[in-house]
Amino acid sequence: MEIMKMRLGNRCAWACFIGAALGLLLAFPTGAQSPASTSGAAASKGSASTTTSSVGKPTDASAATPTVDQVLNRYVQAIGGRAAWGKLHSRTSLGKIVVPSMNLTGTVMIHEKAPNKVLLVVILAGQAFRQGYDGTIGWSDDPQDGMKVKTGTQLEEAQRDADFYRPLHMEKTYTKLSVVGKEKVGERDAWVIQADLPEGGSDKLFFGAESGLILRAVSQQHTENGVTAVAEDFKDYREVDGVKLPFEIVQVNGNSSLTITLDEVQHNVDLDDSEFAKPAVE
Repeated sequence: MEIMKMRLGNRCAWACFIGAALGLLLAFPTGAQSPASTSGAAASKGSASTTTSSVGKPTDASAATPTVDQVLNRYVQAIGGRAAWGKLHSRTSLGKIVVPSMNLTGTVMIHEKAPNKVLLVVILAGQAFRQGYDGTIGWSDDPQDGMKVKTGTQLEEAQRDADFYRPLHMEKTYTKLSVVGKEKVGERDAWVIQADLPEGGSDKLFFGAESGLILRAVSQQHTENGVTAVAEDFKDYREVDGVKLPFEIVQVNGNSSLTITLDEVQHNVDLDDSEFAKPAVE
């Protein structure tokens, strides 16, 4: 059972990693019926066109198309700027997960430490699901599959997701970035960047034309069973210690969807390196 990864360019490395829990939750054996599809967003992942789809509808292209650098520079400013991010060295986040169609709720905890350590813990139906990266080793632990060490593409993704400052240098994360059009995310216009990945495939990142913030990411999840498409919407951005972070994330994976809502975010908390290490197997 793999934990789903959000691969945003915002990836607000932070927001991105939250989405990592979602696939794991959807795969958790609850005995409930699979929810009906709430969006076809995932199915259109990777398309560079601006044809109408559930991911976003093309908008009037009369406005001059910005360059990739202009979109990314504006994004960095929108989330607080390099100076504000440079003052941060760790982050702890606590919140809730809701799967409405299954009538399930749970809690989520994310600990992050610069430059590249992450721990995610999800509690659902009394069961604990954990995923971590300690700077070298990526791992996951859940009731169904037990402890597993990530390798190959899954490890590469874990390394990228753990980058605390990823929002500041997305050009280093992807092999190629291209502005491919302007689409609607809900009622808002968004410039769409196609972001090619080192291992092949690409993400689509939707930057608000007005806000500059990432509103949506359509990415791919590598598991032992292959590659699936994942879509995340980022909402309710709030300022915390000078930087802006999304406090609500809605994720769609195939026929399932769920929402993560954060209640508390703190920065520069003293986190020991040992908490990110792969636990010893009992």
